[in-house]
Amino acid sequence: MKNLLMFLAALLLSFPAFADNAADVKKAEAYLKTFDTARARFVQTTHNGVQLVGTFYLDRPGKLRFEYDPPIEDFVVADGFFIYFYDAEAKEQTNAPIGQTLADFILRDDVKLSGDVQVTDVKRDGGLLQIKLVQSSDPEAGSLTLGFEEEPFQLKKWRVVDAQGLITEVELFYLKSGMTHPSGLFVYADPDLGQTPRYNQ
Repeated sequence: MKNLLMFLAALLLSFPAFADNAADVKKAEAYLKTFDTARARFVQTTHNGVQLVGTFYLDRPGKLRFEYDPPIEDFVVADGFFIYFYDAEAKEQTNAPIGQTLADFILRDDVKLSGDVQVTDVKRDGGLLQIKLVQSSDPEAGSLTLGFEEEPFQLKKWRVVDAQGLITEVELFYLKSGMTHPSGLFVYADPDLGQTPRYNQ
């Protein structure tokens, strides 16, 4: 009987926290469903402490672009099918299907923080609501933690931890939404052939 009472007490104490977390996840999911087009300045902090600044563009479903300020000529672009990473120093690009990357969590047409995506942690820290996500089929492949400001509710930052445990953080500033982006912004074109204009001038 004593063990049963302790179990019931623990269940009652934990229920409000579970309910609060469920409401937070639902609110974040509803916001992401409406997060269709966006532009923001960003600061990216890599695992070794290097900070890079640039402009972030989003056009859901499936499209994004990270363009770094000069003199950095690297960029990342997703065209709806693949995501491309251009290394200016090596003068080469690598790519992967969007569905095989963590970017798929927020680029898909119907954003759901359940099913093939699993929420593993919800907390408030650093003035943000933080929701940690992993792939349900392979939770060891890495994680994505989304950080939301709550007044007004909007995406402020995210943290990617890859399979090797390396951390990259991106923080957004001057976030705007509802715009129309330039034609060709989300198409990969080879800079070495003079095909890619800069957009964050």
